[in-house]
Amino acid sequence: MIGIIDYGLGNLTSVKNALDKLQVPNFISGDVNKLKTTTGLVLPGVGAARTGMKNLISKELDQFLTVEIKHGKPFLGTCLGMQLLFEFSEEGNTKCLGILKGKVKKFAGSLKIPEMGWNNVKVVNAKSQILKDINDDSYFYFVNSYYCEPEEKRIISGTTDYAVTFPSIIENNNIFATQFHSEKSGEIGLKLLKNFTESCQ
Repeated sequence: MIGIIDYGLGNLTSVKNALDKLQVPNFISGDVNKLKTTTGLVLPGVGAARTGMKNLISKELDQFLTVEIKHGKPFLGTCLGMQLLFEFSEEGNTKCLGILKGKVKKFAGSLKIPEMGWNNVKVVNAKSQILKDINDDSYFYFVNSYYCEPEEKRIISGTTDYAVTFPSIIENNNIFATQFHSEKSGEIGLKLLKNFTESCQ
């Protein structure tokens, strides 16, 4: 059973619909006790880092996530859900969960911000679980003004170019995260979600 974390931000229904299409049992909740019963967690995200952290803290979901991830529960963060894993975001100068070392930076340069639309992902980790049977340079759907800069480069499984080359997929043991929206990325996005759910079994 996959728990989709409701913290007041994110494409909750879109993620649920994608998992339903894959016939993966799931539910949406912001209740810590209900979410503890799951075999995997998804943290979607659309919105600002400061609001996201404020909402997680108000529901005690920040502590819950830290403990569950530390204890090995498979976790997938999407877009803002990826960014909040790190220590600090330039968006609102926000202290984030700090589960992964690194920071979140704003795009600079002449390209349109936010990045919005389809872009390709370069596979940099041939042993990636979440990219199993997904071709190099596959296209996914992005909406982001910020990007992650991990301290540990070994956790980067995929990169994308937009003003800079940035990590679009990270993996670290039971932690998986994508800067793009897999639930809006058609069949290839569904394949990635399926790969995640298989890690939860």
